Amino acid sequence: MALRRGRHQRTVDYWPGFVDALSTLLLAIMFLLSVFVLAQFLLSREISGKDEVLTRLNSQINELTQLLALEKSGKQDLEDSLANLQASLQTSEGERSRLQSLLDQGSGSTAAADQRIGDLTGRLEAEQQASGRAMSQIDLLNQQIAALRNQIAAIESALQASEARDATSQTKIADLGRRLNVALAQRVQELNRYRSDFFGRLREILSDRENIRIVGDRFVFQSEVLFPSGGNELNPAGQEEMGKLAMALLDLAKEIPAEINWVLRVDGHTDNVPLSGSGRYIDNWELSSARATSVVKYLISKGVPPGRLVAAGFGEFQPIAEGDTKEARDQNRRIELKLTEK
Repeated sequence: MALRRGRHQRTVDYWPGFVDALSTLLLAIMFLLSVFVLAQFLLSREISGKDEVLTRLNSQINELTQLLALEKSGKQDLEDSLANLQASLQTSEGERSRLQSLLDQGSGSTAAADQRIGDLTGRLEAEQQASGRAMSQIDLLNQQIAALRNQIAAIESALQASEARDATSQTKIADLGRRLNVALAQRVQELNRYRSDFFGRLREILSDRENIRIVGDRFVFQSEVLFPSGGNELNPAGQEEMGKLAMALLDLAKEIPAEINWVLRVDGHTDNVPLSGSGRYIDNWELSSARATSVVKYLISKGVPPGRLVAAGFGEFQPIAEGDTKEARDQNRRIELKLTEK
């Protein structure tokens, strides 16, 4: 198709570029939010596990507390029993003293007194044995209470350590989010600066071609500049333009730091006129993909690293001009170049 000649008024439509820039920013924010949500998910799983441990520990503390209360109640009962036994022992000793006094005074029957003394002595020994057993049980209860207190102290220490680890994890997550935000902002600023340098150089090199224009953050080549009608092989004029592009890209690649993972995306677009299907390409999908691939291969032949290039075909499904007029179709048949990040 012959190149259109004549006086043309150049217009720059900034809106698609603004939309692309906003889309890129939204994608970057979505990526950051995804990382942050993933970190929150992992922390939530860790905290939920710790919450289950804390719940089990609290349940054990409640059980130990109930057991301690029961033990204290049993100890109080034994202490009451011991007090009663001691009172009975004192009463028996008083009765024995009284009887012994009566015996010494010669009053009453000696045999009856001896029997009464024997009975009281047996009761006294039995009560002394019961008192000994009660004291042993009290000592055992005291030991059990001390062990329970030690267990409760250990559980409280474990709870405090777990809470301290949770606080540390929250602090680390907050710091990670802040550092990710700062790193992402720096990467975006650096890539935008090199993209501006790249576009500035291409403006100087390609400023004399009216069929090449800048739309937002991408260069747009009309297909007629690069390819014959219905074909995907670069014509001489297209090879010359792509050679200039390759030189500018290689110069820029020397300045971009290695940590910035940049690529040049080559997008092929066609108009909405269907292909006949009898030619080399069945539809506009294949034609747009073949043209984008042809540009990428030519740039590779000029020394551009393959890992820095991406080819994509969009057919007629992303027009920049609506309608079925010849002017709209001419604008929609294009190759777009965009410097972006992987």
